[in-house]
Amino acid sequence: MLSPAASPEPAAGPAGPEVVAAATALEKVYGQGEAAVHALAGVDVEFLRGELTAIMGPSGSGKSTLMHCMAALDRPSGGRVVIDGVDVGSLRDAGLTRLRRERIGFVFQSFNLIPTLTAAENITLPLDIAGRPVDRAWFDTVVDTVDLRDRLRHRPTELSGGQQQRVACARALVSRPAIVFADEPTGNLDSRSSADILGFLRSSVDDFGQTVVMVTHEPSAAAYADRVLFLADGKLVGELREPTAESVLERMKADEAGDRP
Repeated sequence: MLSPAASPEPAAGPAGPEVVAAATALEKVYGQGEAAVHALAGVDVEFLRGELTAIMGPSGSGKSTLMHCMAALDRPSGGRVVIDGVDVGSLRDAGLTRLRRERIGFVFQSFNLIPTLTAAENITLPLDIAGRPVDRAWFDTVVDTVDLRDRLRHRPTELSGGQQQRVACARALVSRPAIVFADEPTGNLDSRSSADILGFLRSSVDDFGQTVVMVTHEPSAAAYADRVLFLADGKLVGELREPTAESVLERMKADEAGDRP
C-alpha cells in the first residue's frame, strides 16, 4: 500500500468533495446524415477527488468514447469537459498536449510502453518530455508499491504482461496527475496480475486521494470501485454505489433484460 505520509491529503471543503473532472451535455457523433452514429448522446457526469469510478456497458455503449473525450484524447462534437478547473474545449493543440502531460494519467490495455526504453525510463517519460524534475522520493514510493524495484533496468520485452502494466500504472502516477483514466487495464492480464493492478489502483485512491476512472467489462474488476456508472446507447442509464461483483452482475443482467431501475 502507498504510504499516506508520502502523499497529500484528499481535498474536501465544507461544500463537499472536490470535483476533479466533469462533462456537461457531452456529445460525440461519427459520420453525417443517415449514417451518423451518436456514440455519446448528452452525458452529464462528475468525477470526485479520492474516488474510483468504473464505467460499464455493452459493446458500442459509448464507454471508451466517454473516457477518450474526458481524457482529451478525442474532441467531442458538443458539450463541455472540464479537467482540474480547465475547460478542455478552450484549448488548442499545444494546450491539450500540456494538459494530458501534466494533469492526466492514462493506462492503456495494450500498455503502450516504448520498447527501447527501460522500465525506469518509461515511468519517468512524461516528466522527461515536459522537462520537469523527477521527485525521487515519490518515484521510489510508486516503484515499491508496484513491486518493480528489481525490474527498473529491464526493457518491456524482458517483462511479463503484468509487469508491463505495472510500469504503465507507475508512469500514469509519477507526475501526480489530477486524474487517471484506465481503459480496460486488466484486459490482457491473467487473474493474479489483474488483482495486482486493481489493488494498486484501489490503493492509489485510498492512500493519497487519487481520482481514477476505469472502463471495464468485468464485474470482479468493477467491485474494486466506489461506484459503477452504466452506459447504453451513448447515455448514462444508472449508477451503483459500493458495488460487489454480484450486485454488478445482477445490474448487468437487468439491463440486458430491459428491466432498469
